[in-house]
Amino acid sequence: MSRNVVVIGTQWGDEGKGAIVDLLAERAHAVVRFQGGHNAGHTLVIDGERTVLHLIPSGILRSGVVCLIGNGVVLSLEALVEEMDRLAEKGVPVDDRLRLSPACPLILSSHKALDHARERALGSEAIGTTGRGIGPAYEDKVARRAVRLADLFEPEQLRERLADLLDLHNFLLQRYYSAEPVSLEEELQRLAGFFARVKPLIADVPELLRKMQSAERSVLFEGAQGALLDIDLGTYPFVTSSNTTVGGAATGTGMGPAPIDCVLGIVKAYTTRVGAGPFPTELFDDMGRHLAQVGAEFGSTTGRPRRCGWFDAVALRRAAFTNSLTGLSVTKLDVLDGLDEVKICTGYRLDGEILDTPPLLMDRYGECEPVYECMPGWREPTSGKTAFSDLPREARDFLRRIEEEVEIPVDIVSTGPGREAVIIRRHPFDPDQDSNT
Repeated sequence: MSRNVVVIGTQWGDEGKGAIVDLLAERAHAVVRFQGGHNAGHTLVIDGERTVLHLIPSGILRSGVVCLIGNGVVLSLEALVEEMDRLAEKGVPVDDRLRLSPACPLILSSHKALDHARERALGSEAIGTTGRGIGPAYEDKVARRAVRLADLFEPEQLRERLADLLDLHNFLLQRYYSAEPVSLEEELQRLAGFFARVKPLIADVPELLRKMQSAERSVLFEGAQGALLDIDLGTYPFVTSSNTTVGGAATGTGMGPAPIDCVLGIVKAYTTRVGAGPFPTELFDDMGRHLAQVGAEFGSTTGRPRRCGWFDAVALRRAAFTNSLTGLSVTKLDVLDGLDEVKICTGYRLDGEILDTPPLLMDRYGECEPVYECMPGWREPTSGKTAFSDLPREARDFLRRIEEEVEIPVDIVSTGPGREAVIIRRHPFDPDQDSNT
């Protein structure tokens, strides 16, 4: 039986989506990225070897799996080619497995320059972007002035469109930010070199998906970042520039939402955030430092340390609704091993009231104080466990409490960074088979 599964991060990103996508790709015919850019960082650990992907879907290490980059992704050709070359050096036949939508907007050198210039100008009010040009590229897409991958097929049209765009970008860089301009000729030369490398990989992604649907092939849709960074539904303005929620799977690939059978929400057993922005359960004490150290909480893309805090069920309840979650995958449970107690935020205190949902005005999110439910921790290690029944009773109780708070079943539990360190209670591609109750 074929199924279409969407994997969504439900916090502020960095939930461990890459490892789960790699695991599920074993039963998929295709893996599709539908939003974001090379600001994503998905880490895979297979047989002890660590692979970090930024643009290429996390199914690329699986033979027989087609990896598609949909139109919702803003594409840095330089980053893509570098990533392809690194995989090829490891013996991965990336050219055989990867296909690109011609409708992808391109990230130009000027986008990156604008990103850095804006963050510098904002100073202490900076958003905390990755500085990779993602936001400016999406701005041009929405303004209908983007250079897209398809434009590279027509050199004269490309020159005209790029010249117009660089006129605007360079005006801003020089006159507003006192930064260096970007050369039209140098940018054309750069794009031409990268285009020669990726041209054979360009394909009609909606048509490929239509054929897979007709042939009853299973497809896995991979999101980047997390639901709380959604441009519309996240902690605005401290968000990314795309729709990280499940609706992006449709608009970012060209496949309508009706064929989606399952939406799996990835959530850490605690909460982290990179960059600026509100974070109600953030810890500033030794416990926060402990979670960061044991969880190796540094950004896969930027290397920046992640802010750490207790599990936030309030935020997860909202993500469960906005993404129509059908199941949860709880990652990094092993990071909580050995703690005397663990906490779940079940509400927010704001203006003397207890809220069980985020505040109506999102700019007040940072004023919310967490209301915690304390639960006993566990001494017996969970690391490497592959059966739910083998987990310590307290760990099982913790997971069941999460299920009760959000009314979504925990289908998968990750107990370590490796592909084999996982408990599958209900498989998204085979929901009728319960292997760990």
